[in-house]
Amino acid sequence: MLEKPTILVAEDLTPSQFLSLDLKNLAGMILEKTGRTSHTLILARASAIPVLSGLPLDAIARYAGQPAVLDAQCGVLAINPNDAVSGYYQVAQTLADKRQKQQAQAAAQLAYSRDNKRIDIAANIGTALEAPGAFANGAEGVGLFRTEMLYMDRDSAPDEQEQFEAYQQVLLAAGDKPIIFRTMDIGGDKSIPYLNIPQEENPFLGYRAVRIYPEFAGLFRTQLRAILRAASFGNAQLMIPMVHSLDQILWVKGEIQKAIVELKRDGLRHAETITLGIMVEVPSVCYIIDHFSDEVDFFSIGSNDMTQYLYAVDRNNPRVSPLYNPITPSFLRMLQQIVTTAHQRGKWVGICGELGGESRYLPLLLGLGLDELSMSSPRIPAVKSQLRQLDSEACRELARQACECRSAQEIEALLTAFTPEEDVRPLLALENIFVDQDFSNKEQAIQFLCGNLGVNGRTEHPFELEEDVWQREEIVTTGVGFGVAIPHTKSQWIRHSSISIARLAKPVDWQSEMGEVELVIMLTLGANEGMNHVKVFSQLARKLVNKNFRQSLFAAQDAQSILTLLETELTF
Repeated sequence: MLEKPTILVAEDLTPSQFLSLDLKNLAGMILEKTGRTSHTLILARASAIPVLSGLPLDAIARYAGQPAVLDAQCGVLAINPNDAVSGYYQVAQTLADKRQKQQAQAAAQLAYSRDNKRIDIAANIGTALEAPGAFANGAEGVGLFRTEMLYMDRDSAPDEQEQFEAYQQVLLAAGDKPIIFRTMDIGGDKSIPYLNIPQEENPFLGYRAVRIYPEFAGLFRTQLRAILRAASFGNAQLMIPMVHSLDQILWVKGEIQKAIVELKRDGLRHAETITLGIMVEVPSVCYIIDHFSDEVDFFSIGSNDMTQYLYAVDRNNPRVSPLYNPITPSFLRMLQQIVTTAHQRGKWVGICGELGGESRYLPLLLGLGLDELSMSSPRIPAVKSQLRQLDSEACRELARQACECRSAQEIEALLTAFTPEEDVRPLLALENIFVDQDFSNKEQAIQFLCGNLGVNGRTEHPFELEEDVWQREEIVTTGVGFGVAIPHTKSQWIRHSSISIARLAKPVDWQSEMGEVELVIMLTLGANEGMNHVKVFSQLARKLVNKNFRQSLFAAQDAQSILTLLETELTF
């Protein structure tokens, strides 16, 4: 039991070990050997626990018990942070809270694109305890319930009643929302000692998931019975992992029918039928989607395993992990083929790997025509918010172009240049104006203003945008006198050119000969703006020379008053 917020340091953790932790006070984890797509890391993301991996334990062991900040997004561990570092992360937390509050509004609504293309947004979970949090984050269902978690960290398999109660709990919490139960995916990095499956040199290519079911038919039948019983209490669906042949799914369907006959005989309440799908993670399946469509109701692409099998890359091996990249022409063409073939036969297709929650690749996934994206639940609000800004037709054209690219680098360049058609945003907006902001230095002011543009969807790359602002600042400081600074940049990282304003609660040192600064006016203009940045800067500079204009800015009661003054006085 952790008594206070703590960063856990370990060589590695199994999924069952992670689930046994006291998550209430688990502030973060540092794992030396865990790969970025390991199931332990996936569970940590689902619980909003930041994780750093690949950091040698002997480099940090002597700092045990010291104050620290763990920044998983930037890959930073700050031990005994000074005031400047602490201030930076206070601003980062303020922005994170602001983003979370804004995204909560989108999370409560069904997911649609800007042109009203519907797409289901679901959650990946491993325990019934995660379900309420997933639905609070806006999950419209569970696209992947990892049932194998019930089998882990114990001396024997859960019996039918224990499984039934766990599955029923999720279904009752979901109401009419669909819950996709993936049958036990045991093997790989999820070994179960009491099954006595011998160790293998490469368990990911070995004896796991549906491949073990015939040997452990009684164990599998027990799980089917539990799921069928629970299915009578909600919208349950069944998904089989690691399928590679039609014979496997025909055998499974036979086992389902046997379980139904048994339940009838035993007089137990159960579902008479259940929606059945398969995980598409073995590349050979992609070539017989038409055959599988005759036997199953849906397909869900497991992008994590599919990627490593397609490229023959062990996703947990750091020596080849740079090769693990699903955003390549071959992978995208494969997704396109799966979706096209399945849709021609009236079947829906989802994706439940880590790729489904990657915001940068959302335009591609929408454009490829996927019907469902399932992800770690903390990512759902951001994905729903971003989806509302995207036009499905523009994304379809983007996906077509991406499939024609010759390399991953070309696809990334295409994504960077992609600017979906949407309502033009004004240069000045209330969402970017702040009064009485309390910053300790210019670094915090610039960090906040750039981060706020990310929160408001004016940039998807606030860190890169901030870097561009600092490159200009390093040439010559942007304090212009009169207590005013005008940091500015032309940048490829800004989607909507913006003027951001912060009137400070107390002056800060701008490292300028012009003195301290009480008003920051930041210009971030697109790289394709031509000479417009010079016009905007010049007009502002001329106005600031006017004493009455400056006094009006400093005396304005609130952000709306500043906005009204600028809209009246400036002509952009």
